[in-house]
Amino acid sequence: MLKPGSEKLAPGSSVVSIGVYDGVHLGHRHTLRQVIDQARSSGRQAVVATFDQHPAFVVRPEHAPRLLCDLDQRLELLEEVGVDVTAVISFDAARAAEEPEAFISSVLVEQLGASRVVVGEDFRFGAKRRGDVALLRAQGVVHGFDVVGVVLDTNGGEPVSSTRIRRHLAEGKVAEAAVLLGRVHELRGPVLHGDGRGGPELGCPTANVHVDPVMAIPGVGIYAGWYRDDELGAMPVAISVGRRPTFYESSDPLIEAHLIDFDGDLYGRSARVSFLTRIRDEVRFDSVDALIEQMQRDVEAARRMCEAHGSQAPGY
Repeated sequence: MLKPGSEKLAPGSSVVSIGVYDGVHLGHRHTLRQVIDQARSSGRQAVVATFDQHPAFVVRPEHAPRLLCDLDQRLELLEEVGVDVTAVISFDAARAAEEPEAFISSVLVEQLGASRVVVGEDFRFGAKRRGDVALLRAQGVVHGFDVVGVVLDTNGGEPVSSTRIRRHLAEGKVAEAAVLLGRVHELRGPVLHGDGRGGPELGCPTANVHVDPVMAIPGVGIYAGWYRDDELGAMPVAISVGRRPTFYESSDPLIEAHLIDFDGDLYGRSARVSFLTRIRDEVRFDSVDALIEQMQRDVEAARRMCEAHGSQAPGY
């Protein structure tokens, strides 16, 4: 990782792409493949300039989207696909007001040494979103880099986009989201103490994973997926994203993961929960016994689904 301002790449030494790259989904990877291939063929470094936070949190916070991955995940995924250097740029009010020509000169040319800039054909940046592919090309003539505008990747006749993936997740369509992500959707957070009901009362202990509220959480429901932490490999889980209507009139959705065939203390661990497929909607049961019976069926369904899709277990 490179922080612009503290380090500089040699002039003309890189092929650079710019963007938030939230999710590093298949549409992003379509562009990144061109960055990496063109860098390799010319003996240069493949570089991505991204931001420490989504620009919407600064320019329109009331409409900021839920995130598909946090910064650490984004950096891991960019490295996984073959990016040599990721430059993390601070995005604040001053950056939002910066003219695109100034960004090109100070970041792309002076700090990242761009010989070529590769972006999606609809890419916009800079104050009032004035920067686009045409402006990049004009500035490339001035600064000595060329520009490639990449046609957007599509799936099912629609562009693969972070917005489309967020919509799938909000609707609980985690399998459809995984197709566009190129991986199962993963959320991270510490395992915290809950109300203590899962094990003693329901016979189904769960890891209560606290996720940052800015993250894109799947819609309320029951899912099959995997749990991981620094000590455990990928373990199959039945996951509840729910408000626990059998016990409470209303509550904020919680992520509770029951690790199948596991008995141990997970409190305080940094957990990773991945969503393979939806099992059912969350419903209110008339009795605790009815809930327990359904939970047992959910666990067996999750077991079967994970066994059938073992090759999709998260590996990063």
